[in-house]
Amino acid sequence: MVLRMHKEQKGFTLIEVMIVVAVVAILSAIALPSYTEYIRRGHRADARAGLLQAQQWLERAATATGTYPTTLPASLTWSADTSKRYTIALSGTSAAFTLTATPRGAQTGDKCGDYTLTNTGLRGANGATSGDIVTECWGK
Repeated sequence: MVLRMHKEQKGFTLIEVMIVVAVVAILSAIALPSYTEYIRRGHRADARAGLLQAQQWLERAATATGTYPTTLPASLTWSADTSKRYTIALSGTSAAFTLTATPRGAQTGDKCGDYTLTNTGLRGANGATSGDIVTECWGK
């Protein structure tokens, strides 16, 4: 009588490994764009908050002096802050101003583009001052 010894097989088959790789690839293809948009949306909110903060500073200064300042303090422009994905700039005169938040770094090419805010409270995004893009970009 011949005794056969069966060895237990350990490991995965090639088909099983290929299925796992395909599932991971599909999940990554879905999750990565969603995550990237989530991060960009957070930086957009930061830019809007920075514009509103700069607008408030300008309004307080105008209340105290009677005219709008023509420059912003460095702390409000974010030019030296590398953690910010937008820079804020001021243009205008002592009677009116426009604040602009321009994307930089990884935020460049964002669908909302440049955010703008004027002394009258007019909001803009991506070159428009009305329409769906402004509603979408300033609403979220």
